[in-house]
Amino acid sequence: MRRSGGVEWLKTVVVVVTTAAMLTCVVCRDPKRHQVGGNDRWKPGVNYTVWSLNHTFYVGDWLYFTYDKHMYNVLEVNETSYTNCNEQGFIFNITRGAGRDVFELTQPKPYYFLASGGYCYNGMKLAVNVVEFVPAPQPSPATSGVSDIITGIIPLVASIAVTVLAVFI
Repeated sequence: MRRSGGVEWLKTVVVVVTTAAMLTCVVCRDPKRHQVGGNDRWKPGVNYTVWSLNHTFYVGDWLYFTYDKHMYNVLEVNETSYTNCNEQGFIFNITRGAGRDVFELTQPKPYYFLASGGYCYNGMKLAVNVVEFVPAPQPSPATSGVSDIITGIIPLVASIAVTVLAVFI
């Protein structure tokens, strides 16, 4: 039975895209969820500057704010509002009412957060600098033989073969 050209073209596109995704995932990393403040969580009297300096934040990571929902909130603000503890004109209200809110870091840039109601003046403000993930270069082996190349290629070829079979069967 002969298949139409459109279906064959679509399957070819699926195989190419899947293969490209598998090849690029060699440099992927799983996003990390950062518990803001660690064990101290989101509350007054915590030095979030020290906390954030002990973490590296990558695009795709998440900030996880946990706090007393009856007292505090979390607002994304610009740098000037962060510096001045000004909640007016905030960018985004992260608060969803449960006291357990997450925020995805989607761009490589500085992000600024604070709690309204004057709590910012008691230390409830956070600045994080988000960067793109760049994998460390792989060290080149002192001796590179055919067996090393084959060992590295076998999992990739197996993944591609499984994808091709899944598409065409």
